[in-house]
Amino acid sequence: MTQTRFINPQGLSKPPGYSHVVEATAPARLVYIAGQLGLDGDGKLSSDFRLQAVQTFENLKTALAAVGGQFRDVVKLNNYLVDVKYLPIFRQVRDSYLADKNRPASTTIAISGLAREGALIEIEAVAVLPPAARSKAARRPKAARKARRPRSATRAARSRRR
Repeated sequence: MTQTRFINPQGLSKPPGYSHVVEATAPARLVYIAGQLGLDGDGKLSSDFRLQAVQTFENLKTALAAVGGQFRDVVKLNNYLVDVKYLPIFRQVRDSYLADKNRPASTTIAISGLAREGALIEIEAVAVLPPAARSKAARRPKAARKARRPRSATRAARSRRR
């Protein structure tokens, strides 16, 4: 069973809206989500920072759902803002998507620009989910597993049986 601990060690300042340390013990699925912008389904980008931030978190929510995840599974966020003046709005939007406890580790960086003209925010995420149950399609019959062994492996297996 996967266990995730969110820790704010004594001796470190209290973080505003994130955890200093997240520890995950396996077995688990690690999910890496590429940087998401505030693009809507049609590829349009608002010029308003708050609207871009909300759309960015909605895009993350969609990406997480594609693997059966939710924001509670996120253990790390990397946030890129084109201007630090947006930090208070970013925190308001972020806090509306994350639970009050067990916040992911987080890094926020002010940068000079993003790859998409007009983009004001980009967020990457890492999530830890329980191991996926293997589907019937993913399970190969024993005969199929033997058929795929290289000859040398088959010979070695036969000689061990003798």
